[in-house]
Amino acid sequence: MAVNIDEVKRLKDLTGVGLTDAKKALEEANGDFDIALTAMRKKGLTKAEKRGEREARAGVIGTYNHDNRIGVLVEINCETDFVARNDIFKDLVKDITMHIAASNPVYVDSNSISDEERSRVEAEFVEQAKSDNKSDDIVKKIVEGQVSKYFAERCLMDQPFVKNPDLSVGDFVKDHAARLGENIVIRRFTRFALGEVS
Repeated sequence: MAVNIDEVKRLKDLTGVGLTDAKKALEEANGDFDIALTAMRKKGLTKAEKRGEREARAGVIGTYNHDNRIGVLVEINCETDFVARNDIFKDLVKDITMHIAASNPVYVDSNSISDEERSRVEAEFVEQAKSDNKSDDIVKKIVEGQVSKYFAERCLMDQPFVKNPDLSVGDFVKDHAARLGENIVIRRFTRFALGEVS
C-alpha cells in the first residue's frame, strides 16, 4: 500500500525514528496514522526503558518564573551535551518547570519518599480507618489504596501532565527519551511560592 510522504515525515518527527521505520509502520498499519503512531511509541518506549540504566550526567538546570509569584528550579539530566542543547530537550525542560509550578509536587518519584514519611502517612490513614470500626483486612486494603493515592498525587512522575492529563509526567519523559534516544532523568527540583513559609 502506498503511504502519504507527509504522514511519514509527521510520524518520524513525532517519534524520532528514521524515515524507513516510519514508512514501514504506516504500511503495516494500512495507512492508519494513529495505529502506526501507537505502535512506534510502544517500540520507542521499550527502547527508552532499556536506556534507563545508562548514566545521565549531562543536561540542564531549568528555571521558570510565573508572574513573579512562583519560581521553579529543576535539574534534568541526559547522556550527552548534544541532546542537552537540542530544542526537543529544551522544550521538555520548559514543560516540566511549568508543570511543577502548576501542580506543586513534593517528590520526584516514589523512590524519593523516606521510610519515615511513608510510615507516618500510613499510621494516619490506619487511625482514620480504624475509627470507622472496620475489620483489620478491610483496614489494610483501605490504607494501601489511600497511601498509594496520597503519594501519587505528590510524586512528580506519577502526576497527570498538565498539558495532557491522559499522560503521566513519567510517560511524558519516557516519550521524550524515546524520541531523543537517550536516558533522561529528572534529578531534583525546588519550587518557591511568594509568602510561603517552609
